[in-house]
Amino acid sequence: MAVSSETVAQLLGSERGPLARWLVGAVRVVRAIGRRPLGAFGLITIAIVVALALLGPALAPQDPLASSSFDFANRMQSPSSAHWLGTDESGRDLFSQFLLGARVSLIVGLVAGIASAVIGAAVGICAGYFGGWADRGLTFLDDWFLVLPFVPFAVLMAALLQDDAESIPGGQTGIIVLVLAITGWAGTTRIVRAQVLSLRERQFVERARSQGASHVWIMRRHILPNVMPIVWANTVLIVALSVLGEAGLSYFGLGDPDSFSWGTVLYNGFQAGAINQGAWWYVLPPGIAITLFVLAFFAVGQVIDESSTPQARRL
Repeated sequence: MAVSSETVAQLLGSERGPLARWLVGAVRVVRAIGRRPLGAFGLITIAIVVALALLGPALAPQDPLASSSFDFANRMQSPSSAHWLGTDESGRDLFSQFLLGARVSLIVGLVAGIASAVIGAAVGICAGYFGGWADRGLTFLDDWFLVLPFVPFAVLMAALLQDDAESIPGGQTGIIVLVLAITGWAGTTRIVRAQVLSLRERQFVERARSQGASHVWIMRRHILPNVMPIVWANTVLIVALSVLGEAGLSYFGLGDPDSFSWGTVLYNGFQAGAINQGAWWYVLPPGIAITLFVLAFFAVGQVIDESSTPQARRL
């Protein structure tokens, strides 16, 4: 039985409460995803990865970081009943690495994506609302980050910050999150600023300003709620790009050597010469997982964008 948005709001007792608005929006998005096969694929794939991230340590046959897990007699073994995804150059179980890697890749993608969205939304709202010198200065900064080549800049930042890994929460993984957050916010700023330039001229904003409302109150009460659908849709896309960015930085050897992500497993595989040895089981599973995970987020982001844009819903 379908549950309408109005029913959810009535059950909560108030359609204007923040929890009611959030649940109403969530119901609309889930219904939109359910009507689109591509969106359903994205949601199911993300749910599987989340389940792997939560249950991975319990399901893993061994701890790849434990010294007792090294079994050089069984190194580079193909998939079997004992090792579902084979073994690496040290005889460690690749299925265990795959399960543990899901957690790190998911955490890096979510934290970096949300941080980038928060920075981008804040800068975009301030630039679009205040205008003038604030707009020109923040737009110049945004343009600078947009044209900055991501790969060289991200690799340089991660390499320079490696010596400070102990002072950063999360160590080397925290550095990757920081680098991705710093380099990924500019696109959100550009989209949010364009929307705010239109919103600040609306009658409800002018009315609030004439009644003496503060800038902070107007931005929190009128501007932010109207740009949140765009921010959410863009955040989903940034999460996908952050997962790719983490894999790329790990491939360059900048990942955390004390943990496993899908990007780290790929890096170890190429370092061990898995391609030359025909050890496809070393690189294909994490590569396919990254591809499907990124495609899933892009699919969900497209559905969210279509469900929040009237013009897209009419197409």
